[in-house]
Amino acid sequence: MKKFTAIFFSCAIACLLSILFSNCSKEPNGSQNELSNGAWFDESLTGISGSYYNPADGEGYNSFEENPFVNTLDEAVSTFSIDADGASYSNIRRFLKNNQQPPKDAVRSEELMNFFPYDYPEPNGSHPISLNGEISQCPWTPQHKLLRIGIKGKYIAAEDLPPANFVFLIDVSGSMSSPDKLDLLKEAFTLYADYLRPQDKIAIVTYAGEAGVLLSSTPGDETSTIKNAIAQLGAGGSTNGAGGIIKAYDIAIANFIPGGNNRVILGTDGDFNVGISSQDELVDLIEEKRETGVFLSVLGVGTGNLQDGKMEQLADNGNGTYEYLDDLEQAKKVFVHEYGKLFTVAKDVKIQIEFNTSLVLSYRLIGYENRLLEEEDFENDAKDAGEIGAGQCITALYELVMVPAPLFNAAAVTVDFRYKLPDSDESQPLALDILDTSTFFTQSSENMRFAATSAGYGLMLRKSEYKGDLSWDDLLQWCAAAQSFDPNGWRSEFIQWIQKAKDLE
Repeated sequence: MKKFTAIFFSCAIACLLSILFSNCSKEPNGSQNELSNGAWFDESLTGISGSYYNPADGEGYNSFEENPFVNTLDEAVSTFSIDADGASYSNIRRFLKNNQQPPKDAVRSEELMNFFPYDYPEPNGSHPISLNGEISQCPWTPQHKLLRIGIKGKYIAAEDLPPANFVFLIDVSGSMSSPDKLDLLKEAFTLYADYLRPQDKIAIVTYAGEAGVLLSSTPGDETSTIKNAIAQLGAGGSTNGAGGIIKAYDIAIANFIPGGNNRVILGTDGDFNVGISSQDELVDLIEEKRETGVFLSVLGVGTGNLQDGKMEQLADNGNGTYEYLDDLEQAKKVFVHEYGKLFTVAKDVKIQIEFNTSLVLSYRLIGYENRLLEEEDFENDAKDAGEIGAGQCITALYELVMVPAPLFNAAAVTVDFRYKLPDSDESQPLALDILDTSTFFTQSSENMRFAATSAGYGLMLRKSEYKGDLSWDDLLQWCAAAQSFDPNGWRSEFIQWIQKAKDLE
């Protein structure tokens, strides 16, 4: 009997090893993709279309390829939606704090540029946004040029902002039990409670297996009531995010303030696992809810199972922004220093650039890969695009290959913008011509030099094929020389994270 048992187990082990090695040698089929470490995964198991889970830590990021160069004779017009998110920067910082390089697809160059404020002119006249731009030498490929486009939303003092009707939608599922998740959100929302005004209203909805109302809509000056409700939050159970979203929107709609700042603020690690949970289904739900006039902002937290790609898409399709909180200082950035960003001054902001083919041979948009639009989308007011908040700056960069010995005193690019007022369904146009004045990078504006630094940070972290001669030392030098406008010290702090990334390489 013992001999038979030994033979049986030997055969079983041999069969198992044969199956494992056979599977490892299989070529990927249509539902599989290759991870950066060479492992294969089955996309059908992730529940996230076009995304992957890193098998080492369970985090999910939407994968993308960088924009290539486009020949102007083939396509002289480039169209995209603005992106006001800043999550990528603080998420990268979280990895660096833990002595890790971030995953490649966690690095979104547009969010690195737009994490920082710029010294852009205030809007004047009837438009709530101002426009500016310039062309200089490209510092990482000196034979190319760099085009910068800048937008700034109208500044509104905190006391003059319209009344807020906010619903805090807080994930209290079991995955949120660590200090860097629910505890950090509790600190952040408690901090924000001190800045509420009597005309503001706050409700709190929680969700785990089911959604519940922890605090009905409450005037902002009832600070103790709001803080006591926040203090009661505890984690446990599964994650029915869709149920929470529906409940939060219902409360926001019931307390809607015409002309006010009506918004759901979702705090989560994004790990939805009950009810509607796939990225595509959740986006469909958010697209339906945004027609109510209620905006959605998303605060991501935590390590290990952060579903970054899912949360980014929820915010992008909910007329809001996505931020990642890696510490309480980042919460202060969102709720105190840049609170105006939570009030939209212009929505569905689109940019369309027409390149002068007698001056520009080819171009490459740096970042905004998941915000590209078709040319015909530009004047289609039914097409959703990004939002810009009060006092917020948006920056975009193009790398240009120019015609040899071009004619000067002619516009190299014509930039057209379209935007809607927050309560309007009809877009309004703006335009800007930008000339190539043959400016060396070192002679360009500080806005240009810092934008190139933050974009270059993304190129280096992604080990981009487009980084040219760029080095970490270049970034350190440029950042140190672009500090005269640094109202909150974030540019100064940026130097240490460039150095940290260099040390980890």
